[in-house]
Amino acid sequence: MERTNDSMLTEFVLVGLSAHPKLQTVFFVLVLWMYLMILLGNGILISVIICDSHLHTPMYFFLCNLSFLDICYTSSSVPLILDSFLTGRKRVSFSGCMVQMFLSFAMGATECVLLGMMALDRYVAICYPLRYSVIMSKNAYLPMAAGSWVTGLVDSVVQTSLAMQLPFCTSNVINHFVCEILAILKLACADISTNVISMAGSNLIVLVIPLLVISISYIFIVTTILRIPSTEGKRKAFSTCSAHLTVVIIFYGTIFFMYAKPKSKSSVDADNQDIIEALISLFYGVMAPMLNPLIYSLRNKDVKAAVKNMVGRKNSDGI
Repeated sequence: MERTNDSMLTEFVLVGLSAHPKLQTVFFVLVLWMYLMILLGNGILISVIICDSHLHTPMYFFLCNLSFLDICYTSSSVPLILDSFLTGRKRVSFSGCMVQMFLSFAMGATECVLLGMMALDRYVAICYPLRYSVIMSKNAYLPMAAGSWVTGLVDSVVQTSLAMQLPFCTSNVINHFVCEILAILKLACADISTNVISMAGSNLIVLVIPLLVISISYIFIVTTILRIPSTEGKRKAFSTCSAHLTVVIIFYGTIFFMYAKPKSKSSVDADNQDIIEALISLFYGVMAPMLNPLIYSLRNKDVKAAVKNMVGRKNSDGI
């Protein structure tokens, strides 16, 4: 354990998997491949949505935001993770650590709220199909997306500012791959009850409320779908929501484990538990953004048709 006598910390040390050098090489190759797939998959999805006029609808506008968020989130943390796999214990400046934590937290919080907005969009599309274009006009879905970004950024500013004010006079070693807010709070040598209360409020705003919105929306969606007389009609209606529902399950299943219960003190088995939580965080940070474009493309006929049209146009231009 590395210690510093100064209350004004100048750098942090990211432990990661430095105690398991063989795993570092394996995870470096795996995470690098997944990161490239994230850039490729989400980049293609964004390009397809922008280029195909048939996809210029609220649902695909939100999906474009989601893909851009996934690229931003992973780009704020994955390069640091890859570097730590190569160098073992990675030293990061205090300011650099806070910037990375701010970006990662902001993108994660924004995605939580955005998924709630996407659920509202699906609710209107299924329950009020004839009024969908009127209700989900540009005057509605643009502020909804902007509100998601503003909420995530403001929340991150609050949490990062509070963390920056804490004294770190005991240890500067973070048992994580990146500068993750809960791992940093464990290093503070002062009372963090304000941070814990603030995190609880953050959980309520960007986790619980959007999840309630999603849950209530899908209760009405399922009720409406069950009223459709034909089996084919039910299948088509559910297919428009299945991709979003799958993404929500993957996203919230991992993020709730990481952030729902912030701890003020570390336990005796903190090191092992921290590594396990770090690996789960790594899964959340890399696996979910990689799967999102696959889920939406494989389960969506419009996206698949748009990709085929784009490939066909490129082939014809080449000929």
